Amino acid sequence: MQIEQATEQDVDVISVILGEIEAYYGGQPIPGDGEQIRAALFGAQSAATVLLARAGDEVVGMASFSFLWPAAGADRSLYLKELYVREAARRQGIAGALIAAVRDAAAKAGCSRVEWTADTDNPAALAFYQALGAEPHRGKIFYRTQGL
Repeated sequence: MQIEQATEQDVDVISVILGEIEAYYGGQPIPGDGEQIRAALFGAQSAATVLLARAGDEVVGMASFSFLWPAAGADRSLYLKELYVREAARRQGIAGALIAAVRDAAAKAGCSRVEWTADTDNPAALAFYQALGAEPHRGKIFYRTQGL
């Protein structure tokens, strides 16, 4: 397995994976819009970085992250937005390898921490994060507005 930063040539597979993620969370398996992906990841002001795990020519997992500032004082942090392993490739160490690559990216960028959220109704993810030694941070409440 190899983990690489996605390039513009990966837009189609990222689109399909976004549809798989939607289905995983109970939505329709509709692929993401390629032009939106291209603009978000490879446009003039990229919104995120995507790492892809490949087994041979097949993409088997994805992690997307952004940098946040400020974290502590003037430090920055890395925010892991999505960690996803395709169903046929789960429980083979891919998520752990993606997390290690995310941590490496954070260290190279001089981040003081890596942060993420997890759904309370996803026991597999919660167990995975606990096995990594991550502790839930109970001091924050997650908010969202829509329709901007």
